[in-house]
Amino acid sequence: METLITILAGILVTVATYLILSKSLIRVILGTAILSHAAHLLIITMAGLKNGSVPIIGEGDAIPVDPLPQALILTSIVISFAVTAVSLVLAYRTYQETGTDKLDELRGDRNE
Repeated sequence: METLITILAGILVTVATYLILSKSLIRVILGTAILSHAAHLLIITMAGLKNGSVPIIGEGDAIPVDPLPQALILTSIVISFAVTAVSLVLAYRTYQETGTDKLDELRGDRNE
C-alpha cells in the first residue's frame, strides 16, 4: 500500500510540475495546490500506514499510533487551503484589471 501511495505522489508531482510550467496563472496556482497535496501524501507515507489504537491512556492494550504526523498534515492542509484561496482571489483581481491570465502578457513588453 505504501508503494502505491508513493507512486501516486510521484504522479501528482509530475502533474504539478507540468501545471506550474504552463503560461496560465490559474494553472500555476492549481499546480502549487497539487504539489502541496503530493507533499502531504509523502509525509503520511513516510510516517507509515500503521494499524493501532488511539493514543489515549486506558483505551486498549494495542500499541498506539503516533498522532504527530496527522496533526502536521492537518495543519499543512489548512495553510495550503488558505494560500490557494488568497492566490485565487489575487488572480481574479489581476484578471479584472488586465483582462488576461497569461503570464507572458502580464510580464509586459521589453520596451516598458
